[in-house]
Amino acid sequence: SGAELSLQELYERCAPTIVSISAYQEGSVGYSWGTGVIVEENGLIMTNCHIAEDCSRAIVTLSDGTEYEAELIGADSISDVALLKIDVWGLPAAELGESADLRVGDPVAAIGNPLGEDFRNTLTDGIVSAIERGMTYHGRNMTLIQTNTAINEGNSGGALFNLYGQVIGITNMKMMSSYSSIEGIGFAIPSATVC
Repeated sequence: SGAELSLQELYERCAPTIVSISAYQEGSVGYSWGTGVIVEENGLIMTNCHIAEDCSRAIVTLSDGTEYEAELIGADSISDVALLKIDVWGLPAAELGESADLRVGDPVAAIGNPLGEDFRNTLTDGIVSAIERGMTYHGRNMTLIQTNTAINEGNSGGALFNLYGQVIGITNMKMMSSYSSIEGIGFAIPSATVC
């Protein structure tokens, strides 16, 4: 409902709901980098299972740079969705939208943390390229939203927004190839799946 937001308005409203996630595995050097979405003001954060499921420790960084230890409270590898919790209240929470209302050609925007800390809270935009795209990921069948919005490593777990500032998908992968360059084919888990 209401008027569509400009991209500047969308970013100003929605960027504070996006967090960075550093996930550490016991016995491993380094960490996995990803994105999360604050879904409750009490510190509940949604991200991808493939970021958080095997971690022994996770650090969440808010958009203002504040860091918190996070607890993994749930993970579902079939849907590739995980929930983290940080001990803080009064956070800005994202509004979830209806992915069932999407049509091919609808404008969308993603906010995430591609390629590491230097590119935190990056905004990209595009359109819905396909709906209910069947994909296989690590042996699991998924039904995803396809978008030409730029999505790269580190965007995983971030939000795909409609232009009303509502989360209509959780970004989780892009098409890649070892023998040719592929651009503009990214995917998000529909909000109908994650709710």
